Amino acid sequence: MYPEGRSAFIYAHPDDETFMSGCLIRQLADESLKPVLLLATRGDAGYKNGDYADASREELAAIRDGEMEEAAAILGLDALQQLGYPDGKLNEIDTTRLASQIAEFANTYAVESLFTFPPDGGNGHPDHVAISRATTLAFESGLCRSVRRLYYSLSPAMALEGRTPDLTLEVAKQWKVKAAALRAHDSQKYAIERYFGNLGEEVQMSRRYEQFVVIYKK
Repeated sequence: MYPEGRSAFIYAHPDDETFMSGCLIRQLADESLKPVLLLATRGDAGYKNGDYADASREELAAIRDGEMEEAAAILGLDALQQLGYPDGKLNEIDTTRLASQIAEFANTYAVESLFTFPPDGGNGHPDHVAISRATTLAFESGLCRSVRRLYYSLSPAMALEGRTPDLTLEVAKQWKVKAAALRAHDSQKYAIERYFGNLGEEVQMSRRYEQFVVIYKK
C-alpha cells in the first residue's frame, strides 16, 4: 500500500531515517511528493560509534546536525525539524507532549502518511520505543488533521508474529543513494558498518529490503 500525498518520517535520532527508510524517502522525493522528517533528538549521546569519543554532548550534537543536513540533501527531504530532546532520555519525556509536537509538525506540512518505528523500536532502543508510542498517540488522538495512514517499519518480532509487509522496496535500486546518505553520518560509521557492512557496490542480502506495515488508516 503505497503512501498517497506527503509523508512524514518520525524518528528518534539522525541516521534513523536512512537506516529505516532512506530508499523510500528518495523515491518519494523523486516523485515530487516532498517527504519531511521530524527528529526527536540531535543524537548527542552517540559518541561510541565513531571517532568523537572525546567530544562533549553539545559538540557531538553540532557535528551530527551537519551530517543530518548532508544526508537530508542526498535523500531529497523537503523539510527537516529537530525537537532537541536529550538523546537516550526520550522515554522520560511526557508522551502526550511529544505527540502534540508530532501532530503540530504533521499539520504544518499537511501530511497524509506517518512513518515511524514499530512498538518494540525495532531493536528495543528506549528512544525508538518512545517515539513510536508518541507517533501512534498523535495519530490516534485525531490531532493530525490530514493524516490518513500510520506505517511502522516491519521488525523481526512482528514478522515472527505473522505480520507481512504492506509496502516493500528493493534497496538495490536505490543503494547508491542510501549508501551515500549513510556515509554522511560519519560520526556513526562503526554502527553503520556493523549493520550494513562496508557500504560496497552491492547491499548485503540481509538488508535488501525496506518493509513497512500499515497499522491504521482512515
